[in-house]
Amino acid sequence: MSDNGPIGVFDSGVGGLSVLREIRARLPHESLLYVADSGHVPYGEKSPEFIRERCRAIAGFLLEQGAKALVLACNTATAAGVADLREQYPQLPLIGMEPAVKPAARATRSGVVGVLATTGTLKSAKFAALLDRFASDVRVITQPCPGLVERIEAGELATAGTRALLESLVQPLIAQGCDTLILGCTHYPFVKPLLREMLPPEVALVDTGAAVARHVETLLAASGQLSDCKATVRFWSSGDPRRLACVLPVLWGENGTVSYCSV
Repeated sequence: MSDNGPIGVFDSGVGGLSVLREIRARLPHESLLYVADSGHVPYGEKSPEFIRERCRAIAGFLLEQGAKALVLACNTATAAGVADLREQYPQLPLIGMEPAVKPAARATRSGVVGVLATTGTLKSAKFAALLDRFASDVRVITQPCPGLVERIEAGELATAGTRALLESLVQPLIAQGCDTLILGCTHYPFVKPLLREMLPPEVALVDTGAAVARHVETLLAASGQLSDCKATVRFWSSGDPRRLACVLPVLWGENGTVSYCSV
């Protein structure tokens, strides 16, 4: 793998673009590959076995494109598939996502932390282990969010329907004293502005995109693989590439050409 090779990033859909933005901001000289597995979105209700199969297929595709590192920009995919990929590719820098339980537990003043996440993430052994390790002294209230990923996939970041859905999800958490809210899915940072409108100002929103970008930098620096070339970005979708192309200006901030990923 070339030191100037690209970083491969993938998610069940467009949510990982929130992580891709953080990586580009942190590492502007790194070329990036992004696969949206939109033909199978959302992952949250899928079985762990199905998700592991998708992780293997997409990881193999990105490595064929020359990826020197992989980022699973999806909490549900990480919970189900990261251990399997690390066993398959032991020498590869491989970074996953996990809900920001540790920083949230440190930040809360009320002792009540809310978690917005997919059903798959909340049911995972990885999430249970995070709670056992970092949240034994706080009360954690979890809220699965069926339907939210689909709205963000459609670019509906501030519609009346998305607002109503978010309010139904977060108001019970606020009513129980939550002052720190974990965004436990990479799709959810895209509705931060809407959340800020409906939440009391003292409620902190916590996600892990920036921390993942720092970790990518640390791993590549340790292995001498940081790039010094002009960066490029390439996009693929396993669904309709036109749908991803349509939301790129909103979620990525600029247009891009999207190819079809057949894996």
